[in-house]
Amino acid sequence: MLAAILLQACAVGPNYRRPETPLPESFRGEEVVQPESLADLPWWQVFQDDELQALITEALRNNYDLQTAVARVEQARGVLVSTRSAIFPQGSYNAEAARGRSFFGFTGNRTFNTFLATFNLSWEIDLWGRIRRATESARADLLASNEARRGVIVQLVSQVATQYLSLRELDVELEINQRATKTFQDTLELFQRQFEGGIGTKLAVERGAAALAQAAALIPDTERRIVATENAIGILLGWPPTPIPRGTTTLTREDLPPRPPAGLPADLLERRPDVQQNEEQLRSANAQVGVAVADFFPRIGLTALYGGQSTELEMIVKGPGNVWQIAASVAGPLFQGGRLIGNYKSAKANWEATKWQYEQTVLTALREVSDALVDADKLVAVRDEDAKAVAALQEASDLATVRYTGGLATYFEVLEAQQQLFPAERTLAQTELQQLLAVVELYRALGGGWTVGEEELPLNAFPNWPN
Repeated sequence: MLAAILLQACAVGPNYRRPETPLPESFRGEEVVQPESLADLPWWQVFQDDELQALITEALRNNYDLQTAVARVEQARGVLVSTRSAIFPQGSYNAEAARGRSFFGFTGNRTFNTFLATFNLSWEIDLWGRIRRATESARADLLASNEARRGVIVQLVSQVATQYLSLRELDVELEINQRATKTFQDTLELFQRQFEGGIGTKLAVERGAAALAQAAALIPDTERRIVATENAIGILLGWPPTPIPRGTTTLTREDLPPRPPAGLPADLLERRPDVQQNEEQLRSANAQVGVAVADFFPRIGLTALYGGQSTELEMIVKGPGNVWQIAASVAGPLFQGGRLIGNYKSAKANWEATKWQYEQTVLTALREVSDALVDADKLVAVRDEDAKAVAALQEASDLATVRYTGGLATYFEVLEAQQQLFPAERTLAQTELQQLLAVVELYRALGGGWTVGEEELPLNAFPNWPN
């Protein structure tokens, strides 16, 4: 027994090693590698809008996907406890009381009672490491489910931020559309007065009316999109459809880092929950190969029994009724019709598939970070040019209105300037939104700052957060 116990330190099957994944020295789109990273910041230091922080906190409390992920972690923890229990001796008890009639030779049929009470002990000596490999797999599944939960948190924070910033941008678009409708209304009234005074044309009036109708149609369409976005946020928060509160700062003044550092590519292997989840799944698949190998070897077990058996209840605890047994067993496969070989090949193929999935996840993470870095960099220039275009078109619209009022220009100049100005303002608002979303996407792609423990989350650190 001592030798068998000492041999339990060995386990058949391959030991896990992280795949050698080639990583670049820096992310594409990042000129200088920063030792620090945006991902090291918790989200409450990245998103400075108090209302957005409150919405994120509410989502972390109520989101159903997150609650499901938490339940999956508890489920995996239970599987681990159940799997690991097989490594320990198993104790049980058994009690039985029976009454029956049997034929006893010349004495004829007799009615008798039987009482039995035993304590049973069994122990499978994990000589080849089958139970330990299964436990290793279950532990990796638990860690993978926990990383999946962390991934849901990162995704949830980014989704709430994305939807909220999109909602704020739609508010800006609605204000632009309302202002455009008011401007086209004033222009139409001017055309009508000039036509009624004999110095305008019917064509100008009709063109002005068409421009007004086109601008007015954008208002209900934008309002529709606002409601849809609010409902999407409500789902993330676990709320029924309801209006969503906004912050007091404007969209262009959101205090997000304009060019945040990304850090080192190798850190993605530790930061990104999906990369960690895939690695734990690979570890689990590797352990399952060990389980399949151990199934080829015999299982060694020890059993013990102690109790009492008698036809009289009071004799079951007395000497004559005592029963006991100690036994050792060896059971191994001889012919299984290819079942064990099939299980081994299946486990090996599953490990290969999980390994390639891990490699693909790493490459996808690198691509997402690079895309977000390039977006954050290039959108700065796009926003500057859009702002120049809006300023120039605003000046052109003012000049065209003055010239038309003074009789120095036709209505075409006024309408053309106005019809170019308001779409340019909407484009500028959308570009500014894309700048903010690039930061949100970079934050998500880097793993979302969840290097801190969940117990450190200041869920009540802000006075306007819901309790």
